[in-house]
Amino acid sequence: MAIEDDPPKSWPRRLHGAWQALAGQPAGGGIVPRAPVASSRATEHPHARLIESLIAGLPGAAITLDGDGGVIAFNEAARMLAPALRRGEPALISLRMPELVDAIRRASKSREPQRVEFFERVPLDRWFEAFVVPVKLAGTTGRDADILLLTFNDLSPLRRVEEMRADFVANASHELRTPLAALLGFIETLQGPAKNDVTAREKFLGIMQQQATRMARLIDDLLSLSRIELNAHLQPSTPIDLAPVVRQVVDGLQTLARDRAVEITMAHPPEPLIVLGDRDELIRAVENLVENALKYGEAGKRVDITLTRSQTRTGAPEARIAVRDYGPGIAPEHLPRLTERFYRVDVADSRAQGGTGLGLALVKHVLNRHGGRLSIESVLGQGATFVMHLPLRTADKAPVAEKA
Repeated sequence: MAIEDDPPKSWPRRLHGAWQALAGQPAGGGIVPRAPVASSRATEHPHARLIESLIAGLPGAAITLDGDGGVIAFNEAARMLAPALRRGEPALISLRMPELVDAIRRASKSREPQRVEFFERVPLDRWFEAFVVPVKLAGTTGRDADILLLTFNDLSPLRRVEEMRADFVANASHELRTPLAALLGFIETLQGPAKNDVTAREKFLGIMQQQATRMARLIDDLLSLSRIELNAHLQPSTPIDLAPVVRQVVDGLQTLARDRAVEITMAHPPEPLIVLGDRDELIRAVENLVENALKYGEAGKRVDITLTRSQTRTGAPEARIAVRDYGPGIAPEHLPRLTERFYRVDVADSRAQGGTGLGLALVKHVLNRHGGRLSIESVLGQGATFVMHLPLRTADKAPVAEKA
């Protein structure tokens, strides 16, 4: 490597040279002429305040640039889109999307409007449409007369609808085929050979009811998953106390627990655990975990639900909801794939229990929308523990929580 061939005694000289280059000085010590950096170029533009007032009222993100590509003004929506934006600084420093940068350069050179779409992966997958429009200000001369107006539309909801439509068609056609084929077969049998067989008719009607119920649950889960994904980029803002949420789920599943002779225990700290969330989605996620524990951990005769206050690896406060069953457990090779759509450890057992293969996928997407995560621990023969991790809203910052 080159660094090994260079004598260590030359490193100070090279570091000094690098520092001079960063400071705008050549190796000989002279100063490299360069344009002065204004502390606030926006205030230098004669119409900066008027422009800022105008774009502040726009519902979408909007940014204005001067003839040199410096930021004149931007609204609050633009700040959310590009937090690094600074008035007076070159826009290319904070707008690092190549497609958008090219559109700005084309519009600046040709003075023709440009439209471009771009995609961002951080912090979430989002699609945007941007319009770059050259504007000539009346009553202004020189370079101050020519500005660029950038406006943005969030295409994420439309793209997610398109993706969900494709996923729904693919998944529904795959999962609905079996129960639908069974229903058609039984209908043909009842219309033909078993037309006057009362015993066979009662038996087949019972099976048809089970298959129809399975299809209804599958469609319900698919629609719920679609709704959650549609709002994935909108983080909930309602304070929720987790203990009443879990208690409501436990009360609602007592009938299933009694039918399977399983005892449900619940433990939580005396102080409230407040998170920012969507109450209905949190109830659905907890319900899926507890219902799975009752169905697949039935042999253990007990399900423990524990709410605790904890911290992430970075020290941020979080709430944990642990659902522990004492059933047969899950083999380690299955754990990484449990939250995939339609993935089942035992397909026959899952269908026999009325499962759709979407329960844990739904839990994962709910937690993703809430800025949380799902962890799973299991040992064969010793049961499994599913833990929901949710960012905790500290009491000194949270308004009154929703409990009912």
